[in-house]
Amino acid sequence: MHANLRRRSAGLSALAAALLWLAGLAGPALALSRVKDLASVEGVRQNQLVGYGIVVGLNGTGDSLNNIPFTKQSLQAMLERLGVNTRGATMRTQNLAAVMVTANLPPFAAQGTRIDVTVSSLGDAKSLQGGTLLVTPLLGADGEVYALAQGSVAIAGFSAEGEAAKITRGVPTNGRISNGANIEREIAFKLNDARGLRLSLRNPDFTTSKRIAAAINDFMGADTAEPTDPATVTIQIPARYHGNMIRLITEVEQLKVEPDQTARVVVDERSGIIVMGRDVRVSTVAIAQGNLTVTITETPQVSQPLPFSEGQTVVVPRSSVKVDTGDGNKLALVKEGVSLRELVDGLNALGVGPRDLISILQAIKAAGALQADIELM
Repeated sequence: MHANLRRRSAGLSALAAALLWLAGLAGPALALSRVKDLASVEGVRQNQLVGYGIVVGLNGTGDSLNNIPFTKQSLQAMLERLGVNTRGATMRTQNLAAVMVTANLPPFAAQGTRIDVTVSSLGDAKSLQGGTLLVTPLLGADGEVYALAQGSVAIAGFSAEGEAAKITRGVPTNGRISNGANIEREIAFKLNDARGLRLSLRNPDFTTSKRIAAAINDFMGADTAEPTDPATVTIQIPARYHGNMIRLITEVEQLKVEPDQTARVVVDERSGIIVMGRDVRVSTVAIAQGNLTVTITETPQVSQPLPFSEGQTVVVPRSSVKVDTGDGNKLALVKEGVSLRELVDGLNALGVGPRDLISILQAIKAAGALQADIELM
C-alpha cells in the first residue's frame, strides 16, 4: 500500500513538472493579458440584494411551526394581509419554510430586467423541492427595494429516508430561481457624465499599474494615464472621447500588458496542493528527507486449557512491530538562483509526495533560502 502511494505521488509530481515545463516553453507573448482581465472600471460593479420570504407547496418537508416561531409569525401575518384571521389557532402544517433570498444587481440593469435569485432555508426544513417562493421584496444596502422575487425553486440536491436508513445528496435546503426577480428600481449612474476614469486592479501591484499606465499613454498620448497607487490607474479623458465613454473603455480594455506578480508559494495543507509562481527562487541549499514508519500488527491467539483441567480459555495478545527509518534517502542539492522548472526537478529528486514537499518548502523558508512568500490556505 505504501509503495502504491509513493508511485501515485511520484506520478502526480512528474505530471506537475511536465505542465510547468510546457508553461516555461511559452514565450513572453503568451504572458500578455488584456487590461480588461487585469482591472475593472471603478463604479461599474454589482450590488448585493437580500430579502426574507416564504416558500410554500412543500410536501411535508418544511419548517416545524412549533419549533420555528418566525415561520409561524410570517404565516399568520401573510394570511392576515389576505383577510384570513388565524390568531390563537393551532397550525401544524409543514408545507412551508422561511427562507432568505439573495441576488446580485448587475451594473446598468434597467427597470423590468429579470435576474436570478438564490433561496436558502432559515429553519429546520428538510427540503425545498417542489416549493414556490411567494412575492419577496429584495433590498439593497440602503434599505430600498430594488427587485421583487417570485417563482418555483429548483434544487440540485435531494433527500430520501426510510425507517432505518437515510440518504442525502447535495444541499436540498438551497435552490435557485432562474430569472426569478424583476428589477423595479435602477441605480442612478451616468457613465458619460464622468469627468475622469479610474481603473481598479484586481491584483494590486506597483509594476503592473505602471505598465498599464504606460500602455495607455503609448496608445492615446503622453500624460493621459497616471498610476496613483498599486491598485488604481487614473485616466484623463481626451477631448475626442467626451460624451463617448463606451468607446474609450473599449479601446483601453483591449490593450495588452504583461502583469507582474510577487514571488509566492501557495500551500493547502488539507489537500496537499502546492502552487508556485514563476519568480520563485532559492539560494543554494541541501535537503534530506526521511520518513519514520512504524507498523504494528496484532494477531491475537486463543489459549485453551488441557482437557479435564481447571484452567480457563483466554486470549493471548501477539504483536509484531516493524520500523522503517528511510535510510535509503539521501541529500539533494538545489543550486542558487534556479528556475521554477529546476526547483521542481530538484524537489522531485527526493522522491517525496506533495505533503512532504510542503514541510520541505517551509523548512527552506525558515532557513532563509527561499526568496518567496508562503501563503497558507
